[in-house]
Amino acid sequence: MERKTIYLCLAHMSEEGLEQKYIKEAFDTNWVVPLGPNVNAFEKDLERFVGEDKRVVALSAGTAAVHLALIGCGVKAGDEVCVQSFTFCASANPVRYAGATPVFIDSEPGTWNMDPKLLEKAILDRKAKTGRYPKAIIPVALYGMPYDCGRIMEVADRYGIPVIEDAAEGFGSRYKGRMLGTFGRYGVLSFNGNKMITTSGGGALICADEEQKDRIMWYATQAREAYPYYQHEEIGYNYRMSNICAGIGRGQMAIVNDHIAHHKHVQQRYAELLRDIPGIRLHSAPDTDYDSNYWLCTITLDPALRIAGQENAYKETVQSAVGGAAGVIHQTDTPVTDCQPNPNVEALRVFLLEHKIEARPVWKPMHKQPVFAGCPAYTNGVSEAIFKVGMCLPAGPMVTDDDIEYIVEKIKEATLKAI
Repeated sequence: MERKTIYLCLAHMSEEGLEQKYIKEAFDTNWVVPLGPNVNAFEKDLERFVGEDKRVVALSAGTAAVHLALIGCGVKAGDEVCVQSFTFCASANPVRYAGATPVFIDSEPGTWNMDPKLLEKAILDRKAKTGRYPKAIIPVALYGMPYDCGRIMEVADRYGIPVIEDAAEGFGSRYKGRMLGTFGRYGVLSFNGNKMITTSGGGALICADEEQKDRIMWYATQAREAYPYYQHEEIGYNYRMSNICAGIGRGQMAIVNDHIAHHKHVQQRYAELLRDIPGIRLHSAPDTDYDSNYWLCTITLDPALRIAGQENAYKETVQSAVGGAAGVIHQTDTPVTDCQPNPNVEALRVFLLEHKIEARPVWKPMHKQPVFAGCPAYTNGVSEAIFKVGMCLPAGPMVTDDDIEYIVEKIKEATLKAI
């Protein structure tokens, strides 16, 4: 029998079919709009899940949540915002939406997340250079790994700067037993099709209280004033989640703990099977304070490790999209850039793809992205070094123990020379 393709992370519906039940209710009651009973119930489910007496607004995307959080923190044109550099672009793009400038902060080696020491250095340097402190701080739970909430919040509080936690990849991850997204002024969640749970597309913003939630919801619904006609005194956005998508989310919340447990199980199986392969290292939590959901499992390859086909890496331009929206690609003239993974990483990606295994490089740091050229960056070399050697392996709820054994078998097969 032909082997199916093993994807990085795909959504998995509940066995009870709750998602279809709630979607059908939406159609039967004609609630096919960006509000309704499913939205309200999904928000309540999320509030119970994150705890800490927080309030949650369901939105159209995690990116929308970052944007609204920036507005909630008073970020305006000309301001600066400290953003973790080692992340997906959705953490930084909304800073530009607001007309502000991202100030990129490099990572610490243990978590791969925002380095608190560099953060404080950046804050003080920006104050010296501009006369103002940054208006917000955005740490990111890279691949589900918690950031150092204690030290980051300590630095933020010292200078009175609000924290927007980007827990889009860290839904269900905890730091010292407390859920990510509940430490800062706002917490960002994502329910994209590849996240821990999905609403097909969507996100949410964790707020401190009802007043904060109401204001965010107002901005998310075009900032309409309380008149019997449409009056607008501030710019608003069409960012609310639809009742259909929220129905999917309600069904997903019934199995969220199962999904988190499965991802942790996948991490453990990789740890067992990759342990004795020279030149391959599995990234894991530095200590028990960091309870990662292991949204994706990540490895690093020793630069000296040789992989089958390595001599052909980066010889041709990519002709199809690698991850993300399938089929969407902006053609390039050259197969190389000034900052890219080592040839053995690319060779392993191609080798695994040829064997129907989707693997992917880790995120390219934002301070090395051409679109952010010229933005202030406080670096220590950590994220660039990891980007050159890092790779993401499949870890979703559809990945079985048999799949993991097959993936590791192919990694061994691709390795030509032990370290």
